[in-house]
Amino acid sequence: MNPLAQLRSELRYFFTALSYFTRVPAPRWVGYAPHYLNGAARYFPLVGVLVGALGALVYLAALRFFPAGIAVLLSMAATLFVTGAFHEDGLADCADAFGGAYSREDVLRIMQDSRIGAFGAIALVIALALKWQTLAVLPPLRAAWLMIAAHAASRACAISYLVTLDYVRAEGKAKPVAQRMTRGAFAWAMLLGVPWLFWPDWREGCLITGVLFALRIALGRYFVRRVGGYTGDCLGLAQQIFELAIYLTGVAWMWS
Repeated sequence: MNPLAQLRSELRYFFTALSYFTRVPAPRWVGYAPHYLNGAARYFPLVGVLVGALGALVYLAALRFFPAGIAVLLSMAATLFVTGAFHEDGLADCADAFGGAYSREDVLRIMQDSRIGAFGAIALVIALALKWQTLAVLPPLRAAWLMIAAHAASRACAISYLVTLDYVRAEGKAKPVAQRMTRGAFAWAMLLGVPWLFWPDWREGCLITGVLFALRIALGRYFVRRVGGYTGDCLGLAQQIFELAIYLTGVAWMWS
């Protein structure tokens, strides 16, 4: 493939990722084919960078007029709007399914139910409250940078399951994404998503990376035990947990 064709192909993958995970429409020339989504997986962390950058800009702009707590809520509202609460929906579905079912079949059935239950509502409240409180206590520039780093790195960690686990549904909205990811594509995704964690203090970045690695193993084992692999909702849950872990570790580092 010549360089121009390769560039066009990569741009197609990027815009496919952007339109899949946000409300931003792809240019018409991109088109759509199911295999685009699998190729687009390598750019999910870059989409996280853009979403986090939007949140950071809204937060820093709002700080000129409002206290930190309100500025963080406005930034969260902006990121929720632009993503359509895509990952938060996975968090709620998984909380209802894992919290309210015992058998694999019941877990998968509840995940597909569009209604939210008690476990899902509680999980959303706790997750959003933790994001609000952790970011509000951080110094402004650190909070803004951590928003970008967390959105990027959490997506990179979530798609790592495409490398090692099996998609457990015969069909599903995540099926086109859920083909085994090549190691080269995964390495590119990690390069786009993880280095953000290491500024301004590489030691903090190492600590956060260690926490994410441990959580990644624990969550993967839990997914295999409960459903035999992962679903799209499992990836949403993982992204939310990884994002929260980054914020919490960042605050713990600052206070230690």
